[in-house]
Amino acid sequence: MVLLPKATTEQYSYIKNCMPTTFSSQIPLVDLSKPDAKNLIVKACEEFGFFKVINHGVPMDAISQLESEALKFFSMPLIEKEKAGPPNPFGYGSKSIGHNGDVGWVEYLLLTTNQEPNLSLYGKNPEKFRCALKSYTSCVKKMACDILELMAEGLKIQPKNVFSKLVMDKQSDSVFRVNHYPACPELAVNGENLIGFGEHTDPQIISLLRSNNTSGLQISLRDGSWISVPPDHSSFFINVGDSLQVMTNGRFRSVRHRVLANGFKSRLSMIYFGGPPLSEKIAPLPSLMKGKESLYKEFTWFEYKNSTYGSRLADNRLGHFERIAAS
Repeated sequence: MVLLPKATTEQYSYIKNCMPTTFSSQIPLVDLSKPDAKNLIVKACEEFGFFKVINHGVPMDAISQLESEALKFFSMPLIEKEKAGPPNPFGYGSKSIGHNGDVGWVEYLLLTTNQEPNLSLYGKNPEKFRCALKSYTSCVKKMACDILELMAEGLKIQPKNVFSKLVMDKQSDSVFRVNHYPACPELAVNGENLIGFGEHTDPQIISLLRSNNTSGLQISLRDGSWISVPPDHSSFFINVGDSLQVMTNGRFRSVRHRVLANGFKSRLSMIYFGGPPLSEKIAPLPSLMKGKESLYKEFTWFEYKNSTYGSRLADNRLGHFERIAAS
């Protein structure tokens, strides 16, 4: 069993009267190989800010190899893992999420993707980890750009790379995160729901998530209710981020989501966060305005990223940049 440092479950947050194993059939499904993918993506982004994709083009070998290397890292003794931390901002972290008091039943690796990461402290075979990471992130970056271009086509805006060019840029501030949620046997006895990662939205443009076959992920609907996402290790789940919400002037909504710990099985998730260059100005696209009033003030990604450092996970971080209340 993997233990988190100084972690008695009394230090964490719980959710009462929650049924994390009651899965929802509402999650939109998009087959990226089908002609109607672009329209289904737009519909899903408008209604949920979240959808599942199949026929995504990422080889299962690339997925399995990186997952295997990540599990090897998290199975190491804590003293070895801590050599790769604390995250500043990249590296190994556990329990603490951010700098403002948020905690979760989680340990993680946060890595940059716009330059070769120094993986010398990441396990006994860092070169194997590096190769697996490079292969995987190359594939998911391509998928992110393909999806962003389908979004633009579905929105009927030109050029179709209006979103994807920000992720493709050499200065793109994209990051990669691996979250490991150890099984918590105490939950199996008490029947409680322990917070693994508290509710939040992702600040970037788009997030591409996949996990092993362990439950835990939940998303919030427009009415504030929560639904559990059925695990599927061979598919990807796509989140609209805050930046994309701004660029579409609120037409797409960044999805609020959280992870609950599992009493019986550990959960490993790998997330690619497609972000713009730090100097990029984020504002509603003129082609989507058509006489509508802008809901947001213009800001750079650097300004927005800095503002998130002073916030808690559950805060509405876009609130500082709203011109009028987003409906």
